[in-house]
Amino acid sequence: MTTTAPVRLTQTAHGGGCACKIPPGELEEIVSGLVGVDSPEGSEMVVGLDDGDDAAVVRIGPGQAVVVTTDFFTPVVDDAYDWGRIAAANALSDVYAMGGRPIVAVNLVGWPREVLPAELLREVLRGGLDIAREARCPVGGGHSIDDPEPKYGLAVTGLVDPDRLLRNDRARAGLPISLTKPLGVGVLNNRHKATGELFPQAIASMTTLNADAGRAAVEAGVEAATDVTGFGLLGHLHKMMRASGVSAVLDAAAVPYLEGAREALRDGYVSGGTRRNLDWVRPHLEASVDQDELLLLADAQTSGGLLVVGEVPGAPVIGEVVAGGQHTIRVR
Repeated sequence: MTTTAPVRLTQTAHGGGCACKIPPGELEEIVSGLVGVDSPEGSEMVVGLDDGDDAAVVRIGPGQAVVVTTDFFTPVVDDAYDWGRIAAANALSDVYAMGGRPIVAVNLVGWPREVLPAELLREVLRGGLDIAREARCPVGGGHSIDDPEPKYGLAVTGLVDPDRLLRNDRARAGLPISLTKPLGVGVLNNRHKATGELFPQAIASMTTLNADAGRAAVEAGVEAATDVTGFGLLGHLHKMMRASGVSAVLDAAAVPYLEGAREALRDGYVSGGTRRNLDWVRPHLEASVDQDELLLLADAQTSGGLLVVGEVPGAPVIGEVVAGGQHTIRVR
């Protein structure tokens, strides 16, 4: 009797998860100077391309705005169902990072139909649908193409009160910085891709919605937040400080990590995306910690937590915002 070996989805693509993003510096150069069309009469673009925030926001009436975002990527784990769950949670996160509530999503699929069976794609879509159900966000169809590498994600539309918006350009000096999920999924995912080892703690983190964290931040009166994804903690913190015209002091010892993350770093499972993140922010760093610590802080996350300027119940405070300093990050 012949059995077919399970498909290792991570081996079907050159990268995985948010680590396969276009590097931040390169992306900023590409989109520099690009602007959209004027808003229709009766609406107003509240958040656009200017500071690279998590989603676009358009005011549609008194006390109401639409949040629009999309996110998709190549397989970050070998299990098709888990990949679907992770990709969906990651896409929904952008709405939560703006303080919004998702109301509808559509699937985005690229699939090598001559290479991978349709049954696997069904599992990916089932995983995405289950996470969307958890978010109480209906999925209304989508779009698919025949693609040499598998890709999956969602385009998500949400609603938000424009007067209680979470933005990446509202950080104010004197406020604490909180992080709502531990870091480390990047190095663990890279180890999984290389060895096939399973890390349930990473999957649990990546499939946890940021809904409660976003809601808690809004209720606490927070004005500045972003989610931590492919540019790593340092990259997203740098973007926030630059957009807000302030700097940050980061307490490396206070940053939480998933079990096994430091061992994965020690054993060399660092993605190219993580190294590019660190190279990008290095000119703005003043660090008294070693290279390994900086690599963990720059670790390219997939479906990471919220980086919040303010305090969120249950989330550790990992630093503070300080005035001036040319958006420097001091890591101690």
